[in-house]
Amino acid sequence: MASKSAAKKDADNLAAVLDKIPQMFGDHADVGLRFHEIIMETAPELKPRLWYGMPGYARSRSAPVLVFIRMDDYVTFGTTEKANIVLEEGASDQLIPNAWFLTTELDEATEARIAEIVRRGVG
Repeated sequence: MASKSAAKKDADNLAAVLDKIPQMFGDHADVGLRFHEIIMETAPELKPRLWYGMPGYARSRSAPVLVFIRMDDYVTFGTTEKANIVLEEGASDQLIPNAWFLTTELDEATEARIAEIVRRGVG
């Protein structure tokens, strides 16, 4: 019985995320949905849910969110402090990037970079 309840909760969380993306992204809903698809294709084990009102992705319903997306003036794609964050190889400083902004255009190189960040963040 618990597994049916868990599956229903996962389905409800996914539905909430898929409902939120068009609301949050407005005219750029296709970009938000593509981010969602890239995240889920790259790390299908992640569970989407609303996190502070935005789509977030975690290893389980109760685990900390690792990556998230939102839309304000720009699309924001980010990792949280719970993601597998490491200093980039060859970095000349100690700053670890954890958020990226996108105007609203996705191209093949950007999609590949998103997938790379998700893979690294999930570890």
